[in-house]
Amino acid sequence: MGTRGSKLALAQSSWVARHIEKIHPGVKVETVVIKTSGDFLGIRYGVSPTPDPATPAPAGMKGLFVKEIEEALLGGTIDFAVHSAKDLPEALAPGLSVAAFPEREDPRDAWIGRGGLSWVELPESATIATASLRRQIQLRAAKPGLQAVSIQGNVDTRLKKLEEGAADGLILALAGLRRLGLAAVKAEPLSPELCVPSPGQGALAVEVRSDREDAAAIVSRLDHAATRAEVELERGLARVFGGGCRTPFGALARSEQGGMSVRLFHARPDGTRPVRWSGRCGAQEPSQAFATGLAKRLL
Repeated sequence: MGTRGSKLALAQSSWVARHIEKIHPGVKVETVVIKTSGDFLGIRYGVSPTPDPATPAPAGMKGLFVKEIEEALLGGTIDFAVHSAKDLPEALAPGLSVAAFPEREDPRDAWIGRGGLSWVELPESATIATASLRRQIQLRAAKPGLQAVSIQGNVDTRLKKLEEGAADGLILALAGLRRLGLAAVKAEPLSPELCVPSPGQGALAVEVRSDREDAAAIVSRLDHAATRAEVELERGLARVFGGGCRTPFGALARSEQGGMSVRLFHARPDGTRPVRWSGRCGAQEPSQAFATGLAKRLL
């Protein structure tokens, strides 16, 4: 099993390994930690004291968090890989496929206020810690005077810097906090009406080589049908809307009886022309056709 080496990545991949070994008695999963280009560039990108929509992330940044792992898959060094679904580029590398989207954690963003400060209590002139343009633009719609800074480091480091006064609050993915076992952290989930999450947020993707039916047969037992439907629709929307590190974009699909509810946020790379949309995708409507039709109406 290939994985990045961050604390969160190891927590996520360890969960996958434990469940594979439980489902398939006698199978043992060996973890191979792979450092990606994104791990190196992520240290440099997004640490400006004033992240600005006018200076978006470098093109292709998203795919760099999986690049070397996918190369190891294609080269046969590993049998399968575990990613955060939101790190996968909208188009997979040729010869690779996602054999399983395990059941999704809560996809919402979370607000962590310094000293327990709630989102409602936060003054409009406050400073929030996030380098995400998607989050910045949506939250400024509710509190226009907000200033954004970036706090470098892993989750523990960022939480420590927050309490030391680096910002008035911090935005993180709720799923990551839960997978790290940080239940004691006072995290306030932000409603999708306020902040539409990143496509695939809260979900894991287990990737295999398309010609490795043996590996796919082992890991596909973890696939969760509702999660797959949701994430594939969100990724389809990201493809047609041009979502990525350079474009502020959020999409959330939730399986319901008779189809899926869908929320979407989109803006230009410089943060202008923000658009919010909510509606439904019918159970019989192909997700890609739905995504393409919606993009033609909104763009």
